[in-house]
Amino acid sequence: RIFQQDFEDGSLEVMAMAPASLELVALTKAVAHWLSTSLPLSIAAPFLGILLNLRTEIIWPLTLAMVLGSFALSLLAGIGASLTLNLRRGGLLISILVLPLYVPILVFGMSATAGNPELIMPSLLILAAITLTSLVLAPIAAAAALRAYLR
Repeated sequence: RIFQQDFEDGSLEVMAMAPASLELVALTKAVAHWLSTSLPLSIAAPFLGILLNLRTEIIWPLTLAMVLGSFALSLLAGIGASLTLNLRRGGLLISILVLPLYVPILVFGMSATAGNPELIMPSLLILAAITLTSLVLAPIAAAAALRAYLR
């Protein structure tokens, strides 16, 4: 539902005609979604880890995995939201489209915090690569889907 309210009130069409590219609009909306929903959880993760008696060497990989993974998840959520923009019952379709993209992020995020010291750095590097790839490709894909709906 990242773009739903803008689509209903017509401000998405205004954003599409603005001098800023639609890719920048899609990236900005995804970053705003991440800042408002996922970043507070990522900041709270170390404190909750301490409350749950997590080992101290796992707390910082947990925080880094939460920040990287949640940012990638927000970018991929922008793709799903733009693909199902005008559908009334798009919730199931979003889960079918986006869930296969979420699974690698969840797997490598869990593997970074599983406690095996040999897996922490490779898992975080792969998670960073997924996040950087999503940062480049997700706004392009979301903008393409938005352009298809606005025609």
